[in-house]
Amino acid sequence: MESAMTNQPQAGKFFQLRPDVGRGGKGHGVVFENREALLSPPRLILRPEEGGFPTLREVPRLVYHPREGVPPEDLEGGMSGYWLVSERLRQVMAAVDPDAFVFADTDYRLADGSKGPTYFLCDVIRTLDALDEQASMLNIVISDDYEEGKHYSLAGGTRLAFKSSVLGSSHVFRLAFHGGVFCDRVFKDAVAAAGIVTAKRSNGLWFYDVVNR
Repeated sequence: MESAMTNQPQAGKFFQLRPDVGRGGKGHGVVFENREALLSPPRLILRPEEGGFPTLREVPRLVYHPREGVPPEDLEGGMSGYWLVSERLRQVMAAVDPDAFVFADTDYRLADGSKGPTYFLCDVIRTLDALDEQASMLNIVISDDYEEGKHYSLAGGTRLAFKSSVLGSSHVFRLAFHGGVFCDRVFKDAVAAAGIVTAKRSNGLWFYDVVNR
């Protein structure tokens, strides 16, 4: 059994993975054209509360409009609860931790109607109660405002440690009391090895070290 004495937070070991919105401007110019047709009212976004994909009546139709923003990078957010991921990023995800992700094919088009590069909608479906609360430094909010009665607030400096006994061979996961996505060094290094993240370009992926103070 892990304890706060033996399971200390280690910088450079785990990261919160988010789309990199630091490039400024309008962001990507991809429009989800048939989103309304795919919704299941009263749900306002396509992604169900429990995650994953509902039964899709049509293939998600995505169109890039230059007037709306720049072309999508390897990882983009804002797709009715999902990520938009490139083919090369999907390959890394499926190779490193296939059980963490689900994907949906898309009909991705350019503004003139021609077929664009291959992109997928993506969701992280593995949720683990893996945070070692005793060994971590963070703000834990206890409130009935949250469905589970508790929420991990990562505002400000944090030092997170995870239970290896719960993680097992998992490299990518969500936390039971936080909506974000986390990954380990194995996944981060695999993304770099594929040339997706370089010293000069994030290509849409932001790895935020969970030990940041």
